[in-house]
Amino acid sequence: MRPILVGLGLLAGGLWAQKKPVSLEAVTATPARGPAAPVWSPDSKRFLTVTGTQLSLYDVAAKSQRDLLDLKKLDDAASTPPPSAAFAWENRGVAEQPVQWSADGTQVLLARQGEVFLLDVASGAHRQLTKTKEAERDPKLAPNAKSVAFRVAHDLYVMDVASGKTKPLTKGGTSDVRNAELDWVYPEELAVPTAYWWSPDSRRIAYLQFDQTNVPIYPHGDVTQVRPVSEPQRYAQAGTENAKVRLGLVAAGGGATKWVDLPELEGRLIARVDWLPDSSALAVALLNRVQNELRWVRVGGRSAAVTLYEQKDPAWINFTSDYRFLSKSTRLLMTAERPDFRHLYLVDIAQPGAAPKAVTQGKWEVTALNCVDEAGEWIYYTTSETSPLERHLYRVKFDGSAKQQLTQGRGTHNASMPAGCGAFVDSHSSLVDPPRRSLHDGAGAVLAVLSERDTKVASEYEILPTELVRFRGADGAEFHARLIKPAGFDPAKKYPAIVQVYGGPHAQSVRDMWKGADFDQYLAHRGVVIWQVDNRGSAGRGHLWESKLYRRFGKQELEDQVEGVKHLLSLGFVDPARVGINGWSYGGFMTLYGLFNAPQTFAAGIAGAAVTDWRNYDTIYTERYLGLPQQNEDGYKASSPVFQAGQLKGKLMLIHNFEDDNVLFQHALRMSDALQQAGRPFEFMLYPQKAHGVTGVARRHMLEAQASFWERHLKP
Repeated sequence: MRPILVGLGLLAGGLWAQKKPVSLEAVTATPARGPAAPVWSPDSKRFLTVTGTQLSLYDVAAKSQRDLLDLKKLDDAASTPPPSAAFAWENRGVAEQPVQWSADGTQVLLARQGEVFLLDVASGAHRQLTKTKEAERDPKLAPNAKSVAFRVAHDLYVMDVASGKTKPLTKGGTSDVRNAELDWVYPEELAVPTAYWWSPDSRRIAYLQFDQTNVPIYPHGDVTQVRPVSEPQRYAQAGTENAKVRLGLVAAGGGATKWVDLPELEGRLIARVDWLPDSSALAVALLNRVQNELRWVRVGGRSAAVTLYEQKDPAWINFTSDYRFLSKSTRLLMTAERPDFRHLYLVDIAQPGAAPKAVTQGKWEVTALNCVDEAGEWIYYTTSETSPLERHLYRVKFDGSAKQQLTQGRGTHNASMPAGCGAFVDSHSSLVDPPRRSLHDGAGAVLAVLSERDTKVASEYEILPTELVRFRGADGAEFHARLIKPAGFDPAKKYPAIVQVYGGPHAQSVRDMWKGADFDQYLAHRGVVIWQVDNRGSAGRGHLWESKLYRRFGKQELEDQVEGVKHLLSLGFVDPARVGINGWSYGGFMTLYGLFNAPQTFAAGIAGAAVTDWRNYDTIYTERYLGLPQQNEDGYKASSPVFQAGQLKGKLMLIHNFEDDNVLFQHALRMSDALQQAGRPFEFMLYPQKAHGVTGVARRHMLEAQASFWERHLKP
């Protein structure tokens, strides 16, 4: 099925003699694999990268790179664990470290194919530490490099590097009671990447235990096999029980776990665990269930738990990993939305209740804390100060003075910095510039270009210009949008338009960054106007802008999207009868909500992996914004399209993976049933993958199905 979209203007204009129009082949082509993010050495003078299977070492002073090891040698030496009978539902947010430096910078721990290796950097010789029938997961080298910890199945182990002897640190772990192993929702919604941490002195390990016994089971099943296979997933839906989480301390040499007494733990979420720099105690960030109260506490020492910092918010708290406990003082450096834009603050944790001191301020956001130079009292951070659509690296003194912008060139800069802050690798792109990687010193001066911009796609295909548009709504709110006009654009013509939408919290869609030959370009080359607006509720414009969604999804977002369509129509080249809406996940929800509640605006829509009843989505995300369903029944019902099926007037396609572990297939099935009961026709495209997105060959099939849908329902 390869539709020819003549009705959408495919034959308009013979303007492609120089470059080819963006094709589905270009959209679905596997991009060339560049190097992975740099892994900086402790002395900040070198970094490691992995390109394909090649491990390379870059020397900053010499501005030169050399190959260290072909990792295929390690893969060939590994014992591949036997496949499990059923699929293991591990969240995409789990972040193991496949490449780790030793603290002295002489060795590198490597994790490959479920095995652990140790590489001597000077000689290039490597040693295989494990060779077992079970995978060693989440390995971590102790700070003194004498031991390495890892998880086997659902328990934590430690190995003495010199002797190779291994001993268990926990016992009795199961798929339901997990030691040092995350559940599904913590990495997804709290961005907790791991469940155990070495103390800086290498003497103890702190770990989380997740007891999922009471978490509801969702009955996934692989029915593509000759004999169906049950693949159940523990999934806590809004209003149901979360896993019971305990924080334990165990000696690196083994022994009984000491369970940490956390104040008011019942019903609270352990958002972060960190050792204080002197190894004397742990700092633990606790959130209440609906996440409008944050408390940092010091625990695990000889004294009782002590509250270090507290914050409350009338809506919710967006908690991030942008904080540092300073080793040379009793201060916590953190970012916080107090009450609106996220900025840097210093808190004296030696004085409980002390007011945080602002380091930065203004109507813009600190979007990342990149590095802290305690000796020089410099803070390096990424910010939207230049524009909410851009990102740049800055630095500022602890007292807020001497602020400097370190990256140049419009667009989006993503900086990777070593712990010493003496250099950084900048990955930069914009709407007109493909990505480029460059090496800089700590003051921002360019030392070397690591990889130039790849212009192959732009030289072969006509990448139509993306315009950034600002407009004001009826109430004076300023919105940012992106606009792609069709190939061979004629302002006297009336074109169909597709409104691309996400619209939910914690995400920003309109940005000045490279997109290349994507599906929007494919559609624009076939005569479609592409339009996208970041409505109130989206990220990047401050907490008050985002918190307009509190306790009610859909209403504010749709009002702003309709304002956006009105502005688009005022430009004079879009046919108001041929406006479609398209989105995935929260964007799929918005597509349904828009079709059901603004039929006069949207004639057709494609809803991918859409949330259709928020009671069926996960606890931590949903309750953060809507509260508990038992306490906000009206808000949940008004926010859920499954109750509005009878309002559908336009054309609709649903798309969903049968084993989506994030937005469960239950959402699509209940929506389909509601539409059928209401007598409303719709189309459905089902895929069997075990993920939230559709990938591989199936993605090409899905894009062809979408193109065909737009051809049939937006043509004149």
